Amino acid sequence: VKLMAIDGATVELAEDIREIVPLDFPLSSFELDLETIRQDVAGLQAVKTARVKIKSGGILQIDIEERQPVAVWRTSQGLELLDAEGVAFRALDSRFERADLPLIAGDGASQALAEAMQILAVAAPLQDRLRGVARIGDRRWDVVLDRDQRIMLPEERPVQALQRVLALNTARDLLGRDVTVVDMRVAHRPTIRMSEAATRERWKARATEVKVEEQ
Repeated sequence: VKLMAIDGATVELAEDIREIVPLDFPLSSFELDLETIRQDVAGLQAVKTARVKIKSGGILQIDIEERQPVAVWRTSQGLELLDAEGVAFRALDSRFERADLPLIAGDGASQALAEAMQILAVAAPLQDRLRGVARIGDRRWDVVLDRDQRIMLPEERPVQALQRVLALNTARDLLGRDVTVVDMRVAHRPTIRMSEAATRERWKARATEVKVEEQ
């Protein structure tokens, strides 16, 4: 065996593979434990599957199926890429490295990735304002928007609860108002929390109405 060929891997992953399979060629094929090599390569976080064989011409062929990212996961330890199975396989230094991917946050978020992706799909009409979804208490989700707005979803049927909020937003421009929280945790009794400034203005208006009535 004269050389090693790696197909299906990025340059970065191919370098990692060569580091964990440090072979000095040429070698006799009898000196190679193909299954051990395959297991070592498959043990890399970015590798979904690996196949190893010896091809004619003295080539050690390693075929890789690399994990494909679908989301960025923010934890207390930093940022990581997640694949569709919820496997964290690569750390990121900055959110801007993969600004094209949705952001999920919170402990347990990777285990509930499928539900998070459903919520993000339904939230598509808010895409320009969407910052991500956050897992709360490893039980439920918040949809996080710009202007410090949150939609607090229930543990059960969160997608349907979000659809209801979007319907209200279409009909009444709910999220365009001075609202900080739309609380859907009790689905049959949604609650809206106003900003402090809006609350002060409301109390001022209420006080003015009382004075007018007294006169």
